[in-house]
Amino acid sequence: MVHPKYINGFSKLSNSEKKMIIAERNKVNIEQFDVLDQFKLQNAELQLQLDEISENVMSNYMLPFSIAPNFLVNGKTYFVPMVIEESSVVAAASAAAKFWFNRGGFVAKVISTIKVGQVHFRWFGDAEHLKSEFESIKGELIASSAHLLENMRKRNGGITDIDLVDFTDKLPNYYQVRVMFETADAMGANIINSVLEEMAQALKHHCAENYTGVEAQCEIVMAILSNHTPESIVECYVECDIDDLAEISGELSPKEYAQKFKLAVDIANIDIYRATTHNKGIYNGVDAVVLATGNDFRAVEACGHSYAAQDGHYKSLTTVTIDNGKFRYTLRIPMALGTVGGLTNLHPLAKLSLNILGKPSAKELMAIAAAAGLANTFSAVRALTTSGIQKGHMRFHLNNILNSLNATNEQKQRAIEHFQDNKVSHKSVQEFLTS
Repeated sequence: MVHPKYINGFSKLSNSEKKMIIAERNKVNIEQFDVLDQFKLQNAELQLQLDEISENVMSNYMLPFSIAPNFLVNGKTYFVPMVIEESSVVAAASAAAKFWFNRGGFVAKVISTIKVGQVHFRWFGDAEHLKSEFESIKGELIASSAHLLENMRKRNGGITDIDLVDFTDKLPNYYQVRVMFETADAMGANIINSVLEEMAQALKHHCAENYTGVEAQCEIVMAILSNHTPESIVECYVECDIDDLAEISGELSPKEYAQKFKLAVDIANIDIYRATTHNKGIYNGVDAVVLATGNDFRAVEACGHSYAAQDGHYKSLTTVTIDNGKFRYTLRIPMALGTVGGLTNLHPLAKLSLNILGKPSAKELMAIAAAAGLANTFSAVRALTTSGIQKGHMRFHLNNILNSLNATNEQKQRAIEHFQDNKVSHKSVQEFLTS
């Protein structure tokens, strides 16, 4: 086997040179790369700004930027920006928002916005000695990083607590300093990491200066924030009289529909296969808002999934209660979002999204994102328990199928009319176009 030659300095090459190397290595016609130029902005200054966000930027990858109207959250109406490629998500969110608009809308409460960072280290001395000394060490750690937190403190944020966690029963000599942060309207990831690195060095210095022999040995493993933020929680619910569900209950009575809806969610609380798909439906809405506002959807999802499995059994992030003639659907979800710093200031569409939302605080944005998630899962469960998911999903997917088959405008119009009363599939659309 002939091993390929290692590419050195790829990031320093021009885009033309990068294209040539990729095309040669992968035996791809270089003309296929012309599409990259089609997605570059004509505004050279703005394109340069986007290029500097990441490494080896060749172009821009476009996703639809949509608006879901009629979101009533805590008594305030929003046009919610959503960035997502799945065709039915924005329609599903909008439909749910419209249904709940005259029924009190979405009620959301942010329980906490605490974020967590960790200094992971090994210490080879006496455990009880370390624990008894930690109160004094804590003061040194806070002092070491105080200069980094000035802006955060101006926003009423900062360090809220520091704990020493002993993991020596699981890993020999392993401890961690767990630090809780209130970052206010900032996500704060970069500041948190800088603070933790300062603390790590302060801890190492303390051990070297105050102990001798084995107790002076403090090995820093790493210092990094955690995306598991189980205290940074938003709870969001919708509620109405069961009789109000008549509008969407189809052939079922409102009471039968409420019970069937609850059963579907209960299944997602006991079966991991259903729970995974159910929670994906929640993140259809949450991720779309998080992306639109320049936040980190990977961190939000990772935290949500670990939270869903916190008791050792992965389950739904939503619950349904039926009590005294009332139907309530509740989402409880961890989320760490920011409205200042990062891409929220750099990406023009992220800035526009926040302006459309009325320049919300981080807590307000958490409530909006949670409402979008609850809206999407409500529409999904509604469809599953009445007409089935494919009727609505494939109707919105019809345009994608038509475009993939290069249908003309006239064919598209005829197909839209035809498939109003017929099942949509790739094969059925293809047969319709060729008939």
